[in-house]
Amino acid sequence: MAEKKNNLQVVLAVFWSFFGVRKRRDYDADAQSLTPAQVIIAGLIGGAVFVLTMLLLVYLAMQFLN
Repeated sequence: MAEKKNNLQVVLAVFWSFFGVRKRRDYDADAQSLTPAQVIIAGLIGGAVFVLTMLLLVYLAMQFLN
């Protein structure tokens, strides 16, 4: 069995997957070493950070325009 990845490696794997930019061999390696729980948690956190960043940008743009 493949070695379990650390948190930074999980975050990077999910980050690149958000963009759909993954080499096949990297995807295969991640599929063998990541657990579903790691992917779900990192995906939820990544999605929340993305949404909050977009809300902050919209807020700042609205403040700038007023």
